[in-house]
Amino acid sequence: MVEEFIKLKKEANDRMDKTIQFFKDEIKKVRTGRATVGMVEDIRFDYYGNSTPIKQASSLSTPDPHTIVIDPWDKSILKAIEKGIMESGLNFPVVNDGKLLRINIPPLTEETKKEYIKKLKEIGEEAKIAIRNERRDINDRVKKFSKDGHISEDEERRELDEIQKVTDNHIKLIDELIAKKEKEIMEI
Repeated sequence: MVEEFIKLKKEANDRMDKTIQFFKDEIKKVRTGRATVGMVEDIRFDYYGNSTPIKQASSLSTPDPHTIVIDPWDKSILKAIEKGIMESGLNFPVVNDGKLLRINIPPLTEETKKEYIKKLKEIGEEAKIAIRNERRDINDRVKKFSKDGHISEDEERRELDEIQKVTDNHIKLIDELIAKKEKEIMEI
């Protein structure tokens, strides 16, 4: 039975870690006043009939805090990448010089900063809900072991407490990531 609980806790931790990684990937897309390749790298465009992320067909760089440069390996796809960026809804001005795409990131206004922070917190709450759902699923399995007589009530309580600690650590990490990103948004 001990091995089963070790497996359960590892599974809970792994599933919550995946939620944290997804959350980190999502908040990369939330704008700060600084240009980052994470803002555009996953934007998809039509690459010879396939929907492809920009990062798989180009070199991306940020030569200064307000510019993203996209250097496609195949220059014939410049227009397709530009179209993908335009359709993404980012509303960034794109300059196509025939060799590269330059995206100028305008500075954030106080109002847009507040909107981005609100969006950041919404994404954070969704991640917390996903983590709590993972906890609920694992807790249900522990309670079933107890109900079926495989473990005592004391062992059940101990296991539920351990799972709660794992959950609390992941929720705390989300709060820390939100605070860090919020600081980045407000500082520029």
